[in-house]
Amino acid sequence: MLEVECIANLQNICGEGPVWSPVEQALYWVDIRAPSVCRYDSVHRLVKTWPMPEMVGSLAVRSRGGLLVALQSKLASFDPATMEIVPIASPEGDLPYKRFNDGKCDRRGRFWVGTMNDVVRGDPSGALYRLSPEHRCDKMDEGFGIPNSLAWSPDDRVMYFADTFTRTIFTYAFDIESGAIRDRRTFVRVENEPGAPDGSTVDENGFLWNAVYGGWRLHRYAPDGRIDRVIELPVSQPTSCAFGGPNLDILYVTTAIQRLKPEELAREPLAGGLLAVDVGVKGLPEPYFTG
Repeated sequence: MLEVECIANLQNICGEGPVWSPVEQALYWVDIRAPSVCRYDSVHRLVKTWPMPEMVGSLAVRSRGGLLVALQSKLASFDPATMEIVPIASPEGDLPYKRFNDGKCDRRGRFWVGTMNDVVRGDPSGALYRLSPEHRCDKMDEGFGIPNSLAWSPDDRVMYFADTFTRTIFTYAFDIESGAIRDRRTFVRVENEPGAPDGSTVDENGFLWNAVYGGWRLHRYAPDGRIDRVIELPVSQPTSCAFGGPNLDILYVTTAIQRLKPEELAREPLAGGLLAVDVGVKGLPEPYFTG
């Protein structure tokens, strides 16, 4: 097992959605069910959290300052300095059993995010939305149980997206100029082993890193879908990963303690913590939301 450092042992109920801010040299992520937004200042090695008024599935750093947060019922801007939350879009806000989950920006500053039924597990009523910098929110696809794993190939021709419930990572043909997607295909289906695909990121070589929730590991997938590497972790529920650090050569991993029994938590003292691993490759800069 590679050396794994626990940066912040917050015992996140469900840590998710890490995003590196190169300007701040800081990592942002969420604890969906706390609910809270978290920030790790890598220069001063300080962690700060902000409570959210409802569940928060993911976030993006805004180019104009502050954050975009995917709350349970709406997408909104959030100013950590003032705690001000301003609603932007709420395409499923009239459905109290639905919530936003994983989300990430493409390299034109559009925010992509999935929705899911938080009451009936696996209900395929989840959808994929795209929020433009002008705050237009469009439904791009539907039929998902637990949407996760948004990432793009270095050449912006492929978008990755997963349904954790069906244990499947998909690819779309992606048009970076228009933001259109088409031709959804199965990239990989996790079978005959523990865990299911959760959050992802892509490295500089175009390989997809995926957190295997319930599997105690990360998978690195080659562009053709084969498993290139397996990174064992000291926690059973890794949720997502993102490259960060001054050289984008640190892989940060968010984790969860939800549904773990006391005896399981005793065996996983780092569960719910923010982990850091040197995997020997570099990542790509994460885009800001430009709206």
